[in-house]
Amino acid sequence: MVSDRFSSQYSTGAMHPVNGIMSEVASDFNFNNCTIDEEHMQVIPVRNLVMFPFLTVPMAVPDEETLISLDRALKNQEAVIALTVKDSDSDVITPKDLYRIGVVCIVAKLMEMPDGSHTAFMVAANRAKVKKFFNSKDNGIFAHVEYVAETLPGHDDMEIGAILSSISETYAEILDLFSPDDTKEVRYALDLFSSPLKRMNFIICNSPLEIDEKQKLLEISDLKKRGLKLLNLLDTSFQMLQIKADIQEKTHAELTSQQRDQFLQQQMRAIKEELGDTAEDNDERDLLARAEKMDWNEDVAKYFRKELEKLGRFAATTPEYGIQFTYLNTLLSLPWNKKATAPFELHNVEQILNRDHYGLEKIKDRIIEQVAVMKLRGDMKSPILCLYGPPGVGKTSLGKSVAEALGREYIRIALGGVHDESEIRGHRRTYIGAMPGRIIAALKDKQTSNPVIVLDEVDKINKSHNGDPSAALLEVLDPEQNSKFHDNYLDIDYDLSNVLFLATANTLDGISAPLLDRMELIEVSGYLVEEKMEIAARHLLPKALDDLGFGDEKITITPEGVRFMIEHYTRESGVRQLDKVIRRLLRKIARKKASGLGYDAAIDTAQVKALLGKEDYNGELYEGNDYIGVVTGLAWTAAGGEILFIETSLSKGKGEKLTLTGNLGDVMKESATIALQYIRAHAEAIGIDENMFVENNVHLHVPEGAIPKDGPSAGITMVTSMASAFTGRKVRERIAMTGEMTLRGKVLPVGGIKEKILAAKRSGIDTIILSADNRKDIEDIEPRYIESMTFIYVRDIAEVLENALI
Repeated sequence: MVSDRFSSQYSTGAMHPVNGIMSEVASDFNFNNCTIDEEHMQVIPVRNLVMFPFLTVPMAVPDEETLISLDRALKNQEAVIALTVKDSDSDVITPKDLYRIGVVCIVAKLMEMPDGSHTAFMVAANRAKVKKFFNSKDNGIFAHVEYVAETLPGHDDMEIGAILSSISETYAEILDLFSPDDTKEVRYALDLFSSPLKRMNFIICNSPLEIDEKQKLLEISDLKKRGLKLLNLLDTSFQMLQIKADIQEKTHAELTSQQRDQFLQQQMRAIKEELGDTAEDNDERDLLARAEKMDWNEDVAKYFRKELEKLGRFAATTPEYGIQFTYLNTLLSLPWNKKATAPFELHNVEQILNRDHYGLEKIKDRIIEQVAVMKLRGDMKSPILCLYGPPGVGKTSLGKSVAEALGREYIRIALGGVHDESEIRGHRRTYIGAMPGRIIAALKDKQTSNPVIVLDEVDKINKSHNGDPSAALLEVLDPEQNSKFHDNYLDIDYDLSNVLFLATANTLDGISAPLLDRMELIEVSGYLVEEKMEIAARHLLPKALDDLGFGDEKITITPEGVRFMIEHYTRESGVRQLDKVIRRLLRKIARKKASGLGYDAAIDTAQVKALLGKEDYNGELYEGNDYIGVVTGLAWTAAGGEILFIETSLSKGKGEKLTLTGNLGDVMKESATIALQYIRAHAEAIGIDENMFVENNVHLHVPEGAIPKDGPSAGITMVTSMASAFTGRKVRERIAMTGEMTLRGKVLPVGGIKEKILAAKRSGIDTIILSADNRKDIEDIEPRYIESMTFIYVRDIAEVLENALI
């Protein structure tokens, strides 16, 4: 039986013979005494119900405006048309909110209820259709209506009798699904109807159908068709109610069965305890024995015993038992105080770092300094280092070398694409399959509490509706907090202060400010060509030979051959692509060797070209100084340094337009505006006729428009390009520049200098103009790598133009 009370949109009490009010209403109303104005009839909006002809219906008055209309119709004995509202949630009712077919009614009585609301008793007559609506500002909505006739079956039509009989039977089955007390008034009233039409209308009103379904039934004029449609809807409704009743009954039965099973299991457990040990007891005893061997503090031991007691409250067959057992097993599997105790010496750390990594002197020095502090303090509390730079420069492998040098386990946790906070903090123990976060899981796997953990790609963490993983990392990477790291799964503090964390990133843009504040940032810049040549000879080639099965066979590549590979088959700041190219070359040789063909063990430039085929990169070459207004600039990208060309042309115009093209960002557009304004303000000093600004429009373009470009470092390049176009002077040969400019003409320093120098050397440029404040960046580069290059340090735009323009 459905537990919900049977509810109808019409009060069945209106049909009950002992209802004094409705008996009075039914006997008093008379349509012959009322005024029926079909061309100007008051509209009564009806919410949440559909009125049907020849029934007396109580209607709750929804608002004051409707009450006034009903009261006026009652006093004047005027007929009204009741129209159902399409959307019952509408606050203001307009004609478009109403169905156009309703029922003409007489207001038989208005009553004020004890709570202050009002109920109107409506006596429904014939169906009517609205031909036109009229809005009255003070009196509500009126309509011009016409009656809609009912199409009745013939006296000899046997089918209508069968339809009505089926409707009554199906409706009786629906009533049987509800409590008899809820439906007794409906059953009694139903028996009072002798007219088939009235009986059908009463069933429609008191059936559990949707409002739009009842409205569609009202709009059907043919009584037989209306009966067939109603029968179909009632049958569907009966099936849905029956399914609901079955589900409720099953749920109740299953709950009762589960409670019964749990009671029996408790009884069985009690019996088994009397007879001897249970399986659950064996589990508890094993866990307790393991706990006694654990080297953890008293707080953790006390917490474990408390959680072990919870395990004893569950039967072994319940899901809760499995969740709790897994949790306790995780607590016992963690290396609470297990540490690698092998001593380390600074010279060994330095030796291993130099063995595995060529160059990167500043980074290695900083790592050795931190290791020295750790050795003196006797603990791992120190700033978290974040190594950031382009891909393939050795950031991640540095962590592996540090772990080897310290005699610690190495753990790499890739954070790229992580968007769920539970990846760091773990899941709460509320469902089967919950697990700790990646950090706790890694410690459990390596069985040590003081490993070296590299948090790789922290700049590629994403935020989502599941939380912000970077916010969870704040606790992990704060030396003052991570001694009490709280994993949601463990639900107890775990000490991470013995872990040496290293973070890596390609850029700092994607890292939140609070997270940056907790790390010491160390830039790992790209390699110069000479450095790449050394890395290829010392590391990449020997490892590739070993991996590809050449064994002890010595295959060498001449320095010129390596340089050719770097310049014509790679385009990167690191050496990852170079490693792939070397392996590609060696696979060609491996094929010859496996086929028994001869090959040269010493590979020169010509053989590199023959084995690798067509060169992959040739585009980034200096294009000369043949054109006025074209200047070579230097840019930094996540993949390293690049050269780019700034082009300026003048066209006849009113001098009011500056056109910028090349997919430039806002900062770059501002730099172009500043450059033009500077040239206008210093035209006389530069040697420009001021009339040129009035007679010419300026167009500045940066090629490769499909690639977005932004940043302030092209400022001095733009002003030089514009000055060249306005003065007609070419730019000196094989010169490039980088630097930000101010409106006063000052040249400010920029970043990525080493990568930009690498790009310039790669393109055959030998002279670079840059800010005097960037001199320190040049001094950090080993002199032998830049001895063939000339650096011109400037402080204002006048110096730039003096050195750049012919």
